[in-house]
Amino acid sequence: MHAKVLRYFAEVVRTGSIRKAAEQLHVVPTAVSRQILNLEEDLGAPLFERVRGTLRLTPVGEIVLEHARATLREFEGVRERIAAVQGLSQGEVTLATTTGLASAFLPGVAQSFRVEHPGIRLKLLDYPFGEMLKSVADGDCDLALAYDVPDSAGVQVLFTSEWPIGIVVPPGHALTGQATALLSDCIGYPLILPAAALSLRPLLDGAFARSDIRVTPVVESTSTSLIRQMVARGSGITLLNRLDMDEERRSGLLVFVPLRDQHPRPQTLRLICRPGRPANLAADLLARHLIRGLQRLLTAA
Repeated sequence: MHAKVLRYFAEVVRTGSIRKAAEQLHVVPTAVSRQILNLEEDLGAPLFERVRGTLRLTPVGEIVLEHARATLREFEGVRERIAAVQGLSQGEVTLATTTGLASAFLPGVAQSFRVEHPGIRLKLLDYPFGEMLKSVADGDCDLALAYDVPDSAGVQVLFTSEWPIGIVVPPGHALTGQATALLSDCIGYPLILPAAALSLRPLLDGAFARSDIRVTPVVESTSTSLIRQMVARGSGITLLNRLDMDEERRSGLLVFVPLRDQHPRPQTLRLICRPGRPANLAADLLARHLIRGLQRLLTAA
């Protein structure tokens, strides 16, 4: 963000005078002099000393020159990456995710990404949790999006978001009149729950146990899409996090009633890659697109 002052400073060092630097930069000498004086004031130390009519770096100036050159090199790298991203018209990126996210959040995000970058090929793969982490660690997938990825997974976390769990009911249900609900409000209604293989189920079982509530679901499924459809048809109610049913919530097909119980805790969603930046520009673009989409939904009413 200090590219101008560092560029002016580096040019003065290269040419040996403020006048020559100004000529190379196509500005007046006072503009260069002002930038150097401001930098010296900020640092609280002189950068140059005059020796027989020429400018020589002070010890502080030597330190600043090293920083300036490194920063300007990095800045050029950033500009090259931006130019590459703006001009990127082809490539391929592979994202591993869960069945629930593949049927809820990702279709809309994938569509908008394709509109922005029609030349980039997307591979969206549904993996079991353990295989998903391995696919990222081995480099078979560029990115992965999953709930409750442990800190010990050996991957780099690009983005983390928290998604509260609530009771999901069809429009017109008695619970839609409540701003929030308790787990105990589920009692008496047919309950359709995620199966034990899904990461949400242990959270729900633990929460029911803490509240001393015994439930017997009428349906269990590994497909959150099927669960949402059954609730929309009036077959029962369920508990999901808001992201997993946000499209139906916004379209009015389902209603999300947040829980005010201490448990279950929100589900933690993480976008991950191998340690280091995403492997290629296409993956970097998709990662940024996913993060923007999640941030928009987090702030949505």
